Amino acid sequence: MNAMKTCIITGSGSGIGQATAIHLAMMKEYDHIAMIGRNMLALEETKKEMLKRDDHLEVSIWNMDLSTPKKATQIIDEIYASHGTINTLLNIAGYTDPQPLLSTTLENMEYTYAVNVFSPLEFIRASVRYMKKNGGKILLVASTAGMTPRPGWLSYATSKAAVIAMAKTLTEELAEYGILVYCISPGRCATKLRKRLAPNEDPSTIMQPNEVAQIICNLISENENCLDGQNIIIRKQCNVKKV
Repeated sequence: MNAMKTCIITGSGSGIGQATAIHLAMMKEYDHIAMIGRNMLALEETKKEMLKRDDHLEVSIWNMDLSTPKKATQIIDEIYASHGTINTLLNIAGYTDPQPLLSTTLENMEYTYAVNVFSPLEFIRASVRYMKKNGGKILLVASTAGMTPRPGWLSYATSKAAVIAMAKTLTEELAEYGILVYCISPGRCATKLRKRLAPNEDPSTIMQPNEVAQIICNLISENENCLDGQNIIIRKQCNVKKV
């Protein structure tokens, strides 16, 4: 009899996280999926869509505002206590308030880093205490904004650069436990976060969350063990509407 498998995911109330959670249900590789976030209504809607794909799947929802990273350890401990295993951790949640240097406040920087860097770090730290017994997979969602200059997006771009560096560092540090660390950097993708960065952009002309979700699920499938330790760029050619 195969051991029960648990996947933890943040940011599954909308966008890439929601699409990934639904794909996870279709994969049927996990017995239990724990979703962490603060928008409980959105997470309940995601859960309904997941159970349509697999009505035997156990889905739990854990309430946490990711701007308070110190709560991460408590949540992970409770998930492990309830289910006895943590196999995969997907850090997908993100935040942005795009401001140029002279407008960006320290509070803006701190909040952005709390959600994009410090909460993922605390989720990883807490999860690894359990995952190191049997190995596992960790995935972080960075951004192409963390790779090239993005004037006006100071807090967001620098936080995503930190995510890329964190993933590369942890790949080496956690290898001894058989834990694979993946990092993806999507380009323009039709999410609520992207709408804040580029409010005038037509979302139908850019990459869709479902396309990124498929790649995430391929990376965390049990058959993939070669693509960890690198920043995987996901881009799609812009769809130019012909007149």
